[in-house]
Amino acid sequence: MKYGEITRNEEILEYYKKGNAILAELGYTDHSIAHTTMVAKNASEILQAFGYDKHDIELVKIAGFMHDIGNVINRKHHAEYGALLANEILKEEDLSIEDRVQVVSSIANHDESTGVASDPITAALIIGDKTDVRRTRVRRKDPMMYDIHDRVNHAVTETRLECLPEEKLIVLHLTIDEESCTMFDYFDIFLGRMTMCQRAARVLGAQFSLKVNGQKVL
Repeated sequence: MKYGEITRNEEILEYYKKGNAILAELGYTDHSIAHTTMVAKNASEILQAFGYDKHDIELVKIAGFMHDIGNVINRKHHAEYGALLANEILKEEDLSIEDRVQVVSSIANHDESTGVASDPITAALIIGDKTDVRRTRVRRKDPMMYDIHDRVNHAVTETRLECLPEEKLIVLHLTIDEESCTMFDYFDIFLGRMTMCQRAARVLGAQFSLKVNGQKVL
């Protein structure tokens, strides 16, 4: 199975269409294929930078694209639901049992509430997911209606994920409009996610760092 086939799978696309509509009603930021495509891209670039082979890169792209399909069932425990859905889909494809289990396990463990990185593919998926912070994920048009998640994402005017394998370092660079969002607001929402990224980076033999407006804050 190739990543391109996954991105065209009608069942997966329908899960995302419905799941993203549900999250819109719940007030969540965008969780469409724009997000999952970004996660697959970020995760694959992390593994590539740290010297992993094409096989692992292909698996992390598949896991990255599929990681949020569980939102179609419920946001709570969406990682676990997504893993079960992914297992049924991938049973019909030409993946080995080992590769299918890897993708399923990575999806099941990507959420900070219950997940953990125990292998490089899951670690890259976690970092790729948690670092997708950007203004275009905000769906509400009226700033007066923003909740804290909207304010934090809208305040981010630029995001760049940098991999420095020689220094054994992964750095998330954010440019934030501090008139829209304070650092307290950011960490109120993202501290658990950034902590998960730190732990995931260690699985890759690296450290995770956060720089905001050019200043190291983590």
